[in-house]
Amino acid sequence: MLNRRTFLGAVAATAGAATLPGAARAAARSPAFPAKFLWGAATAAYQVEGNNVGSDVWAMEHARPTVYMEPSGDAANSFALWPVDLDLVKSLGLNSYRFSLEWGRIEPAKGEFSVAMLDHYKAMIAGCRARGLVPVVTFNHFTTPVWFAAQGGWSNPEAPALFARYCERAARHLAAGIGYATTLNEPNLTGVLDLVLPGDIGKRLLGDDRAMQEAAARAHGVARFLPGNPLYVADPQVVQQHLLAGHKAGRDAIKSVRADLPVGVSLAIIDDQPAGAHSLRDAMRDKLYRAWLEAARGDDFVGVQNYERTIWDDKGRLPPPPGAETNDAGAEIYPASLADVVRYAHEVSRVPVMVTEHGVNAADDRKRARLIPAALAELKRAIDDGVPVLGYMHWSLIDNYEWVFGYGPKFGLCTLDRNTFKRTPKPSAAVLGAIATRNSL
Repeated sequence: MLNRRTFLGAVAATAGAATLPGAARAAARSPAFPAKFLWGAATAAYQVEGNNVGSDVWAMEHARPTVYMEPSGDAANSFALWPVDLDLVKSLGLNSYRFSLEWGRIEPAKGEFSVAMLDHYKAMIAGCRARGLVPVVTFNHFTTPVWFAAQGGWSNPEAPALFARYCERAARHLAAGIGYATTLNEPNLTGVLDLVLPGDIGKRLLGDDRAMQEAAARAHGVARFLPGNPLYVADPQVVQQHLLAGHKAGRDAIKSVRADLPVGVSLAIIDDQPAGAHSLRDAMRDKLYRAWLEAARGDDFVGVQNYERTIWDDKGRLPPPPGAETNDAGAEIYPASLADVVRYAHEVSRVPVMVTEHGVNAADDRKRARLIPAALAELKRAIDDGVPVLGYMHWSLIDNYEWVFGYGPKFGLCTLDRNTFKRTPKPSAAVLGAIATRNSL
């Protein structure tokens, strides 16, 4: 399982050279955001909870060979310290918190649901409400139960129905307190990441990921072990069909429990821009996003997750323009990218948009502190132009486990001491918090 934010950025930094002139931007008409705008920070259960031994990534981390730089271990110990996290969100001046349920905890064996684990997440939801925070809950953020991966994961024809059953059971226990729900996290890129990888690099990475999956399959005595967020997928069209069906079935299952709960899906969308004649931009958009944005027309909103732009000529991805500020993976930091994809997502889906992730991989927090107000100014212009935006969730609340890259990448508004688990706000947290408190730039 790859950290798509860091991985795609690193790939972009290795491609050929180009420049692209910036478009002129109209002045914002008002600094104030809409009333009841959600200002939040995001996490994902596997990346912060720790010791998710029943989840597919735990098996992949411990496979031999593995592409993971280090195991997740205790992570941020948020399974125990979630009240600390919620207090932190509140202290920063935010009014919402996006987090995920860990399917492997709730359904550790096929058809066996843990009331204790459901109660754990129910307490988190109640904890949000007690602090005046709107809970934005992702039912599945990449990781699936080991048993699900060991029966072929999303390649199994049974997968959509299994996911819907899980969503219905979790919703029965939890939906009453949830503010907004998303079914899946970034399913649109599953099985299609090879489309944006340079040839030799792509072949090597796909080969390494395939070898890890095969090792996990041997360890579990099964023919195929497909985790929830693979790089190598033998049958991507089948997997995408099952994910689309799973989203729709999961959404309907949640709605069957609580019809008025807003439900959507979070999509990874790069700000794809054309360069030169016969650019691949439109073709790549169609392959990477269109089916999911069209599926979102049946949802209450669509979640947008953006970290960068990509410039496409007629041959492929191009690198950042000369002199551009870059993140720690070498990708361009381009503040307008968020607003650009919000506009695009709404244009195709025709439903309201929620920014469910946005941020930057940067150990130098000054880059984050500069990005936040610059990106939000562009987002406000999109809102002024009539795009319905429900809220902004920054990735992430704390520095955490970034999948195959381990604990190296720094996306957090707060640092994490992995020995004491102390969280310490960075200056960028105050920048976002001040905007959120004012609800204005």
